[in-house]
Amino acid sequence: MTLALILLGLVLLLLTGLPIFAGLGLASIVLLLIVDGQIGSLGDIVFAKLNVYMLVAIPMFAFMAHVMIRSKVVDDLYATAHVMVRHLPGGLGVATVLSCTVFAAISGSSVATALTIGATAIPQMKRYGYRPDKIYGVVAAGGTLGILIPPSGPMILYGIVSETSIGALFFAGLVPGLILAGIFAAYTMWASGHGEASTRQDRASLAEVGGAVRRSLAALSLPPLVLGGLYFGVFTPTEAAGAGAFASLLIAVFLYRNFGFRDLYETAYETVRTTSMLFMVLAAAAIFGHVLTLMRLPAELVETMVAYNVGPIGFILGVMAVIFVLGMFLETISIILITTPIVLPVLDTLGIDPIWYGVLLMINLELALITPPVGMNLFVIKGIAKAPMGDVVRGIVPYVGLMLLGLLLMLLFPGLSTWLPATMGYGR
Repeated sequence: MTLALILLGLVLLLLTGLPIFAGLGLASIVLLLIVDGQIGSLGDIVFAKLNVYMLVAIPMFAFMAHVMIRSKVVDDLYATAHVMVRHLPGGLGVATVLSCTVFAAISGSSVATALTIGATAIPQMKRYGYRPDKIYGVVAAGGTLGILIPPSGPMILYGIVSETSIGALFFAGLVPGLILAGIFAAYTMWASGHGEASTRQDRASLAEVGGAVRRSLAALSLPPLVLGGLYFGVFTPTEAAGAGAFASLLIAVFLYRNFGFRDLYETAYETVRTTSMLFMVLAAAAIFGHVLTLMRLPAELVETMVAYNVGPIGFILGVMAVIFVLGMFLETISIILITTPIVLPVLDTLGIDPIWYGVLLMINLELALITPPVGMNLFVIKGIAKAPMGDVVRGIVPYVGLMLLGLLLMLLFPGLSTWLPATMGYGR
């Protein structure tokens, strides 16, 4: 009951419009005063959480994403995807999913993926006669792949909070991310053959495909660089982030030649803003986790689960239902930082693989990005297209069902998430 009241109070506090770090930090400090009677330990708690080498990966991946966005790499990515699949039913929709998949492996952000791909895809799809709600649906849903396909900012955050291998999480998200992308593409093709936009073009020649691939080859090389370096042991996750950031800078400056000192300044500025926000939230979350431990709430939750003989699947289903509801009101970072310290002890007691749970969490967070009233990708698409919110919401309805199907697949077949990390040599 105490835990439920704390969560309810925290949600209500965040819904007032307070920044995440302020709401979470304020609530945590008040609880710490009540429980411990003093706040002299705040500095040590925050320093212990932020003094982690792995955190360097966050600004590096953020920098790589901002460089790729500012250098207009996405235009070539989208053109290449369109050339390759334009002969399929709903070819532009499929191209949008493919572009989102590739850009997700560069940006690590769902909002950035939806914003960047949407700015290119929405006008093109409208020009070819696709229904507006279907356009908004495929772009919003495709954008969510940014937090499942590595490198993923929220996945790094979960890995740090849960002390789970970032490399293992990256490889764990790869197969589920590709499966979800395949489901989205298959639905787009099916819908095109059942009364939706059915504009099809001639199949591209090998010369056209080759030319398109050559133009985007530099951008397409970034995901293999990061994941290949991890796989072959060349990089740690942090070093992979640095290598990706440096490679993206080389591509923008020497290949695209549209990235000057002004762009470098603005990219660095945006990276610092993004990173500072995340670190402040992490600091608040460290205090929150410390308070929960002092109050023995995670331990009491474990004891309750054991007393009621709730099995792993029952517990996971309950947690996923709670996160789905939270996702309607809170954004991804808040959900990770509020729920993870509470859930972790139970995962350990019930023998649930934290890597598998991390993938389930990411898919549920993808749902949070497209479920009203506070789905970030919905607002991104509305802003790009200047469309009525009703059209955007109608467009995402089928994709909510498809994501729930993907979540069910990962729940029923844990090996889809855990096989690749195990093959790469990552243990639990």
